[in-house]
Amino acid sequence: MIYWQLFLSFVQVGMFSIGGGYAAMPLIQSQVVEQHAWLTMQEFTDLITIAEMTPGPIAVNSATFVGLRIASLPGAIIATLGCITPALIFVSLLSYLYRKYKNISLLQNILACLRPVVVALILGAGLSILSTVLFNGNNETLANIDWIGAGSFAIAFYVLRRYKWNPILTMCLCGVAGLVLRLAF
Repeated sequence: MIYWQLFLSFVQVGMFSIGGGYAAMPLIQSQVVEQHAWLTMQEFTDLITIAEMTPGPIAVNSATFVGLRIASLPGAIIATLGCITPALIFVSLLSYLYRKYKNISLLQNILACLRPVVVALILGAGLSILSTVLFNGNNETLANIDWIGAGSFAIAFYVLRRYKWNPILTMCLCGVAGLVLRLAF
């Protein structure tokens, strides 16, 4: 039964994560935290961190991680297959249709309407994760702010946007700085 639940949950993620991996985050959160309670919000935040650091798409990495955690290696395989199956079907079909009808203005208008929705999905997921990082799952008051996490976020955001630093270098430097600060305080 768990294999079927994993497969169906990640088929939904794969089917409705229009806009890529970041757009899939609220769908993954809905499935694994809210509907099935396979992970807590803190574990989900850790999952997204690990999925971002490892090679490959976030949604596929997340499916593999959740499947492995819930039902060992068979669960990882089934969740991953569930996540990629819709994409295999949709991309094949859409590639054919796009090549055939790419010059039609209706198609261009539909794509233009979907772009802001994808941005809203990414922003919503990002704000949920930021809230978990800044408040460690506690009440959202100034007394509960994780100042090391807030500082890491602000510095990373600034250097990534202003100076276009390499994201991997930024993650490594923030990780080392965070470790040093947490050991010192």
